[in-house]
Amino acid sequence: MSMAVTQNRTASFDASKGPRSRFASLWAATTEAWARRAAYRRTLNELHALSDRELADIGLARCDIRRVAGEEL
Repeated sequence: MSMAVTQNRTASFDASKGPRSRFASLWAATTEAWARRAAYRRTLNELHALSDRELADIGLARCDIRRVAGEEL
């Protein structure tokens, strides 16, 4: 079992990329994840700030807020 895990990890490692390129890719992915999370939290907070009447006007119930905000992820 350990050998299969090792083989899978080495198969996804691209030796042609240098350490700076790998770091840049990691940094870009992390920054993108932070931005998606920020958009999720912003949407969640804005929807939670609405009254039940305002949510109903846009076709949402309070229980739909997390699902709708999750579409930002």
